[in-house]
Amino acid sequence: MRTRSRTRSRTRTPLHGLLHGLLLSLLLLGAGLLPAGAARAADNGTWGVFPTPAAGAAMTDRAYFFHQGTAGTALGDSVTILNSSDKDLTFQIFATDAMNTPEGGAFALLPVETKPKDVGAWIALPPETAGTVTVPAKGRKDIPFTVKVPADATPGDHVGGIVALNTAVEGVQQDGKVQVGVRRSVGARLYFRVPGPLTPGLSVEDVRISRSAPLLPWVRSARATVSYALVNRGNVVVEPKVTVSAEGLFGRRVLDRPARELRLTLLPGQRVELTEPWPDAPQSDWVTVRITAGATAHPDLVSRSETGFIAVPWPAVGLFLVVAGAGVTLWVLRRRRHAEHEQPEPAPDLAQTR
Repeated sequence: MRTRSRTRSRTRTPLHGLLHGLLLSLLLLGAGLLPAGAARAADNGTWGVFPTPAAGAAMTDRAYFFHQGTAGTALGDSVTILNSSDKDLTFQIFATDAMNTPEGGAFALLPVETKPKDVGAWIALPPETAGTVTVPAKGRKDIPFTVKVPADATPGDHVGGIVALNTAVEGVQQDGKVQVGVRRSVGARLYFRVPGPLTPGLSVEDVRISRSAPLLPWVRSARATVSYALVNRGNVVVEPKVTVSAEGLFGRRVLDRPARELRLTLLPGQRVELTEPWPDAPQSDWVTVRITAGATAHPDLVSRSETGFIAVPWPAVGLFLVVAGAGVTLWVLRRRRHAEHEQPEPAPDLAQTR
């Protein structure tokens, strides 16, 4: 996982520390890894973080850490920091939890300032990593670690990672009145399963439609965006697939996008906001939009949610009402004038003509 960290070039105060942590969190959360289905080792071209391979095996023999252990047990493994550059590099090594970014759902590892509460807190690194670790040029360093599963650990998947944060500031950016130093980090994912009842859960929620229609209907296409949320309400990782469909009046199908994998690893307890562009949305119809979500690995896991909207070309309707109103007004005036011309003259008073 490739992420960036920032450091400030001015005197720190408690407020500065809070802002620094927030900025760092935003940067770290903005970077994601490929989903497990397209596994790739974490390497930014200068250094990489890998599960330590067996003797004689390739460095990328394991893309991620995958382990399983019952509550109250402990197991060991090793992480390798590989320095591909021509100079020594110094890192801060830490273990942390994983999350999905709220917008788009990218896989992310929490920043060093955020204390882990799940599997990241179960990982014990050796004392030598309490400070910094230097890896020689074109060299590697293997760091053993232990995963101690708490006695009250809940069954299911727990996801985190081990991160190597470069201590060197590689650039400075201006953030308002504060200069912000940029540090890069790379992290390897760690998937840990605690045996017990496994309950896959996936929910589609909060389906919404936003539209943009031309002033004159049918001169060009109307555009819409379908927004929705996916929530993993189970205790195992889910890789969702989504079907998007819409029906107009009398069941006429106006949108039909077959099920497709989102290339998204949705972690337990996470909620992500996603969007679907709709470049040729109806301009005049009563539409029901339906989102159906499932997962290939869990055939019985299906969730649906829908919403409706009325597509009305309001500018055209407004123009029609103006023209119709003008027509009605002219008709009323003409009727009034016609009535005045056809009104009979009053009869003469015979008493006055004697």
